Amino acid sequence: MSANRNRWLVALSGVGIHISIGSVYAYSVMTLPLKEALGWQKSDITMAFSVAIVCLGLSAAFLGHFVEKHGPRASGMLAAICYGLGTIGAGLAVRFESLPMFIAAYGVLGGIGLGVGYITPVSTLVKWFPDKRGLATGMAIMGFGFAAMIFGPVMQKLFSTVGPSNTFLILGSVYFVVIFCSALYIAPPPKGWKPAQLDETEGVSKPKRVQREDLAQLTVFEAIRTKRFYFMWTMLFINITCGIALISVASPMAQEMAGMSAAAAAAMVGFMGLFNGIGRIGWASLSDYIGRPATYAAFFSIQIVAFFLLTKSPAPWQFQALVLLILTCYGGGFASVPAFLGDLFGTKQLGAIHGYTLTAWAAAGLVGPTLVTRVQEATGNYATTLYVFAGLFVLALAVTGLMALDIRAKRAAMGHTPPTAGPGVMGQPAAG
Repeated sequence: MSANRNRWLVALSGVGIHISIGSVYAYSVMTLPLKEALGWQKSDITMAFSVAIVCLGLSAAFLGHFVEKHGPRASGMLAAICYGLGTIGAGLAVRFESLPMFIAAYGVLGGIGLGVGYITPVSTLVKWFPDKRGLATGMAIMGFGFAAMIFGPVMQKLFSTVGPSNTFLILGSVYFVVIFCSALYIAPPPKGWKPAQLDETEGVSKPKRVQREDLAQLTVFEAIRTKRFYFMWTMLFINITCGIALISVASPMAQEMAGMSAAAAAAMVGFMGLFNGIGRIGWASLSDYIGRPATYAAFFSIQIVAFFLLTKSPAPWQFQALVLLILTCYGGGFASVPAFLGDLFGTKQLGAIHGYTLTAWAAAGLVGPTLVTRVQEATGNYATTLYVFAGLFVLALAVTGLMALDIRAKRAAMGHTPPTAGPGVMGQPAAG
């Protein structure tokens, strides 16, 4: 039956899952209503979010094997149960005014749903789109970035009309239905399947899109014994650490460094979600043409310059332009990872490998906001933090260079040589 599926509808199903779980990025909308309704401390409320992100990274790692063994339909259903029931449980916790129950339901159970839901469509989409890996995974992960724009206003309206408890009950039910129905359509293609247009053009020179044989076909345990895995983990960790730290203090930083009003800073924060999503689909699609290492080199080069320029007290419009540019790189880093991992390790156990890589997200979620707060408190300004971030991106750029060299050496050992025409492949320049 999977042979009869439309691969674009499979991708749309992945978007459905990611839009639902990506609503976690609208969590800040919940903070004030919960504080006013229950009198909980803001730090206690945000703890549930931190726990959810940590559980996302850990469950993505530990349940990656479940995705590979049982397939995307089963893992998607598990995500529906965990995230849907976790959100419903949060509503019951609000009704019973139990903070520990709220953290356990939304943070732990919901966080597990986040992790397994995040990796569910990725391996399958890479297999359905061997010719457009970046575009396909970028589409799904774009949904995660755009979700806050969709669910933020919905949450705000529900909180004001039906109250906090009913809001969680309604949202949890919606998440369950959308994720469950999306999971019903997702299935991997038959073994050896290729898209028709790829068969028709096989052997024809197409210089536009980068297409190369995967570097290897490894299991997750073979992958984590390679240098390339740790290069990838480090690159993702730095990109997320700096990006999530900027997100966490964007509003006060804009007011302090660029003299923006609170209203203008709040509007900028809204646009950050839009550019996060645009970066996911845009950069991931571009990576199909210029190669994944070149894409990451572009991320890090841009952010070195952008974070440095932010320290120069730019005008409000310049500050906003730099922040939004950084957010496209932040989102693009997430969206390009699955395709990059497929290039490096193949599709044999891509879901599990992706899950292990996402432990970088869990670590960065803890390090980023803490780092920016501690340095700002110690120095009394944000400029020092921005210099630290620029330095971290210099390190990330160096790691990207090491990755490209390692790929080149591996391909040489395999007897492959760079193409004689067209754009660079897997970060390698064209010969000549």
